[in-house]
Amino acid sequence: MPELPEVEVVRSGLARWVAGRTIADVDVTLARSIRHHVAGPTDFADRLRGRTVESVERRGKFLWLTLDDGEALLAHLGMSGQLLMQPQGELDEKHLHVRIRFTDAGRELRFVDQRTFGGLRIEPLVREPWAGRWVPESVHHIAPDPFEPGFDLTAVAKRLRSRQTGIKRALLDQRLISGIGNIYADEALWLARRHFARPTSAFTRPQVAELVGHATDVMAAALAQGGTSFDSLYVDVNGSSGYFERSLNVYGREALPCRRCGRGIVREPFMNRSSFRCPQCQRTPPNAHW
Repeated sequence: MPELPEVEVVRSGLARWVAGRTIADVDVTLARSIRHHVAGPTDFADRLRGRTVESVERRGKFLWLTLDDGEALLAHLGMSGQLLMQPQGELDEKHLHVRIRFTDAGRELRFVDQRTFGGLRIEPLVREPWAGRWVPESVHHIAPDPFEPGFDLTAVAKRLRSRQTGIKRALLDQRLISGIGNIYADEALWLARRHFARPTSAFTRPQVAELVGHATDVMAAALAQGGTSFDSLYVDVNGSSGYFERSLNVYGREALPCRRCGRGIVREPFMNRSSFRCPQCQRTPPNAHW
């Protein structure tokens, strides 16, 4: 699933193409892609037709187009969702489910989703509790991410240390801090030399700051390289893949030597997914919170 850097690559690309443009028409070819719009495809298209895109925004892994009149078109990419800007008349993608045309007849926005876990929805904008930012209704409970002006590291450290859980579970909790997913949590923990099951209560505030700093740095590095693409499902709005996979230190490197000590990287089950770590640099603590 795309994480913060990948979603930011898509957001910045969309912003260049759609901000300030007015929607002329919408075609929905798979109703499942707008399944949260209970009124159906016709109403979905009618609600968007004639609306102007004011900006393209993101919080953590959530992406939306801010529309005039206090609403937003929220995009959830799921496992394989893609938002592509294509010339009108260009051959349709195999898994094209929603097409949005604009009044200026320039490139159109296409939502493509092979596995159909993602989708689009229209939501009202509401004021969130942390920094007073206007966000879609379903993003209201999501905490700011480290790249937002309203991000408060002191408050995050306090909330994180009060949880009775393992550190990686806390990093993935979007109510504590948003944007950090499985890949970048593993990378940050490797940089900090911490085991993913170390209890949050065992961390000092400076240690939390160090860990979040590592997560921010590695996500910034990934963003500079277009994100991490393990297959053709994650691409930017032009259909190009990111190449940060080559720079990963631990994630996806099972049995390969640790870049720091040479010990073989191990993969372990974690929350129905996998965690990668170096058994030498990230030793299991005696009070591990699995």
